[in-house]
Amino acid sequence: MKPRPKKKSPKRSSIVRKLDAEFSRYIRNRYAKNEIAECFTCGRKDHWKKLQCGHFMSRRFYSTRWSETNCQVQCYVCNITRYGEQFTFGLKLDQKLKGSAEEMQKLSRIISKFSNVDLLEKHAYYKNLNKSFGI
Repeated sequence: MKPRPKKKSPKRSSIVRKLDAEFSRYIRNRYAKNEIAECFTCGRKDHWKKLQCGHFMSRRFYSTRWSETNCQVQCYVCNITRYGEQFTFGLKLDQKLKGSAEEMQKLSRIISKFSNVDLLEKHAYYKNLNKSFGI
C-alpha cells in the first residue's frame, strides 16, 4: 500500500493574495450604499467594483496593511495616478478620527510578523464579513 502524499499547505504568497482580495472587498463595501461607494480623497462616486482599496501607509508595512483605519476607498486616479493622495488622505483621516494619521504612521514602523495561521484567520474573518454584505 502506497503512503498518502502529504497535503501541501498553501504558499504564503497565495494566502496573502487571497486575504488582500477579501479585505479589499470589505473596505470597498463597508460604506457603500446600493453598491455605490465614494472615494475617500476626492469624493468621486462609483460602483464599488470600479473603486480600489487605498492605503494611507503603504501595503509594504504589514502592521498596517490590513488596518481598517489605514485603508479607505479610493478611485483609480487618486490611488494610482496621484500616488494615493497621501497628504489629503492624512488630513481626511484626522478629520474622521483625530490623531489617526500620526497613529498609522507610528504603527507602520513597528515590525509585524504574521504566521500563516494568523493570515488564514484574518482571511476567514473578512470572508464572513463579506458574506454579510451578500458578496
